[in-house]
Amino acid sequence: MSHAIEPVTPATLEAFSAAWNRHDVDGLMAFMADDCVFHAAGGPDACGARHVGREAVRLAFAAAWAALPDAQWTKGQHFVQGDFGVSQWTFTGTAADGTRVETDGVDLFTFKDGKIAVKNAFRKARPNLPALK
Repeated sequence: MSHAIEPVTPATLEAFSAAWNRHDVDGLMAFMADDCVFHAAGGPDACGARHVGREAVRLAFAAAWAALPDAQWTKGQHFVQGDFGVSQWTFTGTAADGTRVETDGVDLFTFKDGKIAVKNAFRKARPNLPALK
């Protein structure tokens, strides 16, 4: 008996985004393929920083909340065409020095067997905003 693979849909990406906003790394990893790759928005390489495999991706995802404990991805719009998808969002959070981040971005996704094989993040470069008083 074969198990039908459910295709990734915009609702799948909305649920993935909700896991980010809950800071739920286990929830996020449930969407990821075993041989997943994450290209972070920033890092030393042309691709930002490349994280390969479930453990490396898990650690990189969790690092977002360590750097900005109140991180949120809002105003999400999600699109899927076959094995490719896009999520648009606004990223917000507060840095350790109290300055605030608010910037738009996108994730480009490649899917395999109903899971996210590649998450490639792009975010606008914008100076942090002053701390709230």
